[in-house]
Amino acid sequence: MNVKKIIPRLSFWQIWNMNVGFFGIQYSFGLQQTAVNPIYSFLGAHAEQLPILNLAGPITGLLIQPLIGAISDKTWSPKWGRRKPFFLLGALFCSIALFLFPFSSTIWMAAGLLWILDAANNTAMEPYRAFIGDKLPEDQQTFGFQMQSLFVGAGITLANLSLFVFQKYLGGNSASGGIPIWVYYSFFLGSFCSIASVAWSVYKTPEIPPTEEEIEELRIAKEKSTFFTPFIEIIVAIKEMPKVLWQLALVYLFQWYALFVYWQFITPMLKSSLYGISEADETKANALIESAKKGISVVSSDLSWAKGILHQVEVAVGQTGLMNGSYNIVTMLSALLLVPFAKKFGSKNTYIFCLFLTGLGIMTLPFIKNEYFILLPMVTLGIGWASMMGLPYSMVSPSIPHSKRGIYMGVINMMIVIPMLIQTLSFGFVFNNFLGNNSSSAIILAGVLFVVAGSCVFLIKPDTSEK
Repeated sequence: MNVKKIIPRLSFWQIWNMNVGFFGIQYSFGLQQTAVNPIYSFLGAHAEQLPILNLAGPITGLLIQPLIGAISDKTWSPKWGRRKPFFLLGALFCSIALFLFPFSSTIWMAAGLLWILDAANNTAMEPYRAFIGDKLPEDQQTFGFQMQSLFVGAGITLANLSLFVFQKYLGGNSASGGIPIWVYYSFFLGSFCSIASVAWSVYKTPEIPPTEEEIEELRIAKEKSTFFTPFIEIIVAIKEMPKVLWQLALVYLFQWYALFVYWQFITPMLKSSLYGISEADETKANALIESAKKGISVVSSDLSWAKGILHQVEVAVGQTGLMNGSYNIVTMLSALLLVPFAKKFGSKNTYIFCLFLTGLGIMTLPFIKNEYFILLPMVTLGIGWASMMGLPYSMVSPSIPHSKRGIYMGVINMMIVIPMLIQTLSFGFVFNNFLGNNSSSAIILAGVLFVVAGSCVFLIKPDTSEK
């Protein structure tokens, strides 16, 4: 745009209200992190299948977020605004998918619902990132992005702790195969939180209306727009992308590959390293339970053993929820505290420190044999997660043209999902051929990759002159 708008400063509670919707979106994301892979296991999937079963996230993120960004940049409704229609629609479909997910009866039914859930999450999430740039002046954007980190922590914390609490108090002492009933309650709670929190932000936060000149430009752009326009704009945006975004892409390659490995293999690691359950034991236990359900005679001692194994598997899922909930509590507590550190030491140096700290903490997990002591490294992951959700955006945001903020937030998401896509397609092979099907080795590798990502941050050189 030729005329630079003056964006008014917002109060703490105005920034709070505009980001409340991020809570529900992140509750859904938390369930994906912690519950989806165990659900695959409950339905009979093996560890080496988990990466490819998580293909929905990278693919939908790669396709949907840049498109939504490009379209929302050219959207204006006097009643609904520019970004709000997209995260409201995304939240609605997210709630529907969350409600249906625990009713999955097969692996591929669960995988299909994950595609819908990821598509909805991506539709809602991308406009929220652009929303910060639309609504806040530059000197408040770091605070705005870190406020989002706070709600990232809050949403994922509730998702994970709901799994832990429901398993502990509603799980009972026996297992009967399939998806446990306590898992249903976590997904139903997420279905409510998703739509309710986004509706709150939509109701409480007006968007800044465009100037007459901007409205005219939007009208002209709409008249010239075709089906292929958003795709062309994405290609042009990548071609003209500020150098700092290319530098961030290298960091994200290792960071998000590592995160996807952690989310997929933390429960398998806990089952083997903390509870002594092998995949062969779990497979045998499921087979015995299924035989008993079909009326086939099973020795009572074998049946008791199988129920004990599957109960421990459920406990491992609950422990994952406790661990992931713990690191997200730390994320909530540290998200806004990182703001003064970033101002004093710089966002870049703070980000480097947080990634190094995260990597070292993750590498210790397989060696801790106590379910309480193993929570200590979650402090490092919580601090790192808070930095990942805010600092990179505040580092690159000044270099992004205001009129293309939506599309570039979508491009940044492509930098996230491409490493995830690479992981889903490659890690099954890596796991089988280089890690010996050892989930503990997978977690150690994730820690190493966080350290590599932190080293790559040294190459980032933010440049506000490109704005």
